[in-house]
Amino acid sequence: MVGQGVTNNQAAYPNVKFVDIDINRKTSVLADGLALFHLCRFLRSYKPNIIHSVMPKAGLLSALAGFICRVPIRLHTFTGQTWVAKAGYSRHFYYWIDRLINALNTACLTDSFSQSTFLQEHGITDAGKPLSVLSQGSLSGVDVSKFDLSRIKNEVQDLKIKLAIDNRHFVFAYIARKTQAKGALDMLEAFSRIVPDFPHAKLLFVGPDEDGEIAKLHTTIPDLFANVIDVGHVTNHEVYLALTDVLCLPSYREGFGSIIIDAAAMGVPAIGSRISGLTDSITDLQTGLLISAGSVDELTVLMKRFISEPELKDMLGRQAKERVDKFFTADKLYEALKQYYFEQAKGNLCILRKQGAAR
Repeated sequence: MVGQGVTNNQAAYPNVKFVDIDINRKTSVLADGLALFHLCRFLRSYKPNIIHSVMPKAGLLSALAGFICRVPIRLHTFTGQTWVAKAGYSRHFYYWIDRLINALNTACLTDSFSQSTFLQEHGITDAGKPLSVLSQGSLSGVDVSKFDLSRIKNEVQDLKIKLAIDNRHFVFAYIARKTQAKGALDMLEAFSRIVPDFPHAKLLFVGPDEDGEIAKLHTTIPDLFANVIDVGHVTNHEVYLALTDVLCLPSYREGFGSIIIDAAAMGVPAIGSRISGLTDSITDLQTGLLISAGSVDELTVLMKRFISEPELKDMLGRQAKERVDKFFTADKLYEALKQYYFEQAKGNLCILRKQGAAR
């Protein structure tokens, strides 16, 4: 397991080798070149049979390093397209990076069927066919033992007291990076519209403010934050979901939307954008409700509807949990990934044998 700060997990997984390599989310020729060098050096010494990457930056560096070092099986999972929310030169640049990742790897996956279809429409395919998806989608599924209310009830009670939330409140949650691409500003605008009519509504606004835009809004438009509980990055989002009535993710681009099924595992329905990825994690009118991407008006209407129709929230939440238990538990995804590795190894058996002989 290679990445930034991953050795912190060594004690929890003694049979896994962790290697810290700084792969920064931001673009930097110097930092990215250094990360590529360290990754190549590691691959030369470790000589893996399979390299598997996720996330755009790691995907590019791993594809380049794996190709340079001739790793026999090179895999990448696309989890959303950076270029979708961009325009002009920037859009073309990041699009061709995804094309390069697909070309340099021996096989690629996506974490949702709608994303595979979208990429196929834009020329990113497996020899003309849609890229494969494990099971019914998702990157790693849901560890249902983690999202068990009985396990975390003491933490939940402590957080309710800390945040001054009680049974009178109707709680919406936004749990994601606080960027325009994730719909953070749309979320604040929509919530500000419902507070006058529903003063008992609260918004758990959780996630890192990577660009500093939210901090600026606290000063320039403070009214946006009435009844908003603004929280930074957390490592226990299951506790926040336990306080949530409805999760909102009005994103402009998404891979699968893992937070959606995390919430569903706790019986929390969602409002999300009708975009690739979220149309897989949310079944419209069954486990949540979908809006047009960028429509603050639609988001506002559906938030008000959930407050006014508590039976709708209960029904969709129950059905969301049933769907997670049926399709998206971590065990199901782990088994599907293990089988995929076996299939890839079987298809490249001659190459692996040659590499073994060379060692």
